[in-house]
Amino acid sequence: MVAFLVKSLISDLERLPAIRLFGRVEGVQGLLVEASGLNRSLSVGDRCQIVARDRRIICEAVGFRQGRALLMPFSSLDGVGLGCRVEVVDANPVLYPHAGWLGRVINALGEPVDGKGPLPVGESAYLVRNKPPSAHSRQRVAGKLDLGVRAMNAFLTTCRGQRMGIFAGSGIGKSSLLSMMAKHTAADVSVIGLIGERGREAREFIEDDLGEEGLARSVVVVATSDESALLRRQAAYVTMAVAEYFRDLQRDVLCLMDSVTRFAMAQREISLSVGEPPASKGYTPTVFAELPRLLERAGPGAPDQGSITGLFTVLVDGDDHNEPIADAVRGILDGHVVLDRTIAERGRYPAINVLRSVSRTMPACNSREENDLVGRARRLLALYDDMAELIRLGAYRRGSDATVDESIHYYPMLEAFLAQRKDEPTDLATSYAMLGQIFGQ
Repeated sequence: MVAFLVKSLISDLERLPAIRLFGRVEGVQGLLVEASGLNRSLSVGDRCQIVARDRRIICEAVGFRQGRALLMPFSSLDGVGLGCRVEVVDANPVLYPHAGWLGRVINALGEPVDGKGPLPVGESAYLVRNKPPSAHSRQRVAGKLDLGVRAMNAFLTTCRGQRMGIFAGSGIGKSSLLSMMAKHTAADVSVIGLIGERGREAREFIEDDLGEEGLARSVVVVATSDESALLRRQAAYVTMAVAEYFRDLQRDVLCLMDSVTRFAMAQREISLSVGEPPASKGYTPTVFAELPRLLERAGPGAPDQGSITGLFTVLVDGDDHNEPIADAVRGILDGHVVLDRTIAERGRYPAINVLRSVSRTMPACNSREENDLVGRARRLLALYDDMAELIRLGAYRRGSDATVDESIHYYPMLEAFLAQRKDEPTDLATSYAMLGQIFGQ
């Protein structure tokens, strides 16, 4: 333990800058601080510290106006006054991830929040706001990834390096579905980002939903809803940086982020504070520019690397699946999973509407027999959905249409197949075998 602390201290000392540059606070308006004397020392995204009355406040440069730097704090501005000293601390915010981070819970600054002591320090620096890999240097998406959820494995088969969106309103079971996949997946490592999560639910998710078994091979990044917009946004970047570290170790990583919508809302809050005009439903153009930069960081790596399979939840506003963020994310990702409130209300969980969901890589990674099996199940579910009102009212008579009779016969069995308890994992092979058994194959 002593040797580890000494190594961490030496590593921190080696990263200290040779000189310190500083300016002064010239104004405070809302969440923004105007600082002078730093024009040639700062660029957008750089970090600095305000030396307040009794503490130091970390800030990020978010813009410039009339020769002054515009800074946004990671915490409250209590104690900040005119003339306070502003020090430049780090030009490129970085993390030093380590394999010993597995089983740990960290915040948006890469600091431990689980009370288990300091984090091991890795040897390589990873930029928090890294660029997505070049499209031509990546491998192609290939090979199925077992997620442990029957509905996902059979109807929405996900490949290693694929990126999927989980679209749902509030209270339909997004967190429960994520915990099932994190706990039961065949991926080597899970990196989970809880962005803007309720403080009460964060601990419940880690202890109850994820559990010791799931946490042991996971890294959880938490930024609760009461934290600043900068921290909520940065938590998403840190989640991707940690996932990139394990990908570079040739691991297959399952990256779960809840939710992209709160990341977009944090970016909107930052952009509006700087004075950027809103474009669509209050969201600024920068929001739609940042979304692909974040989401494209997931995916297959280079030939000598592993992969990052991304599952990103989208909290649709008022159950409107065509609202701006949902529409933008759906166009970036490789498929979408729709959680339906009407399905949840009748007690079937996970409440995945397989008819409205699609995995764009699924047909190519499945065999012809598997695609035929899933196609038949989808057709029967769609037919029953079309005739459901007539069937419930008793307006349809058995024998009128053989295919409708077939859908009525198989519908209860398919619904039972799609329902699954949180503590009931089902692997890929078993998922297809169970679906085949329904049809006597």
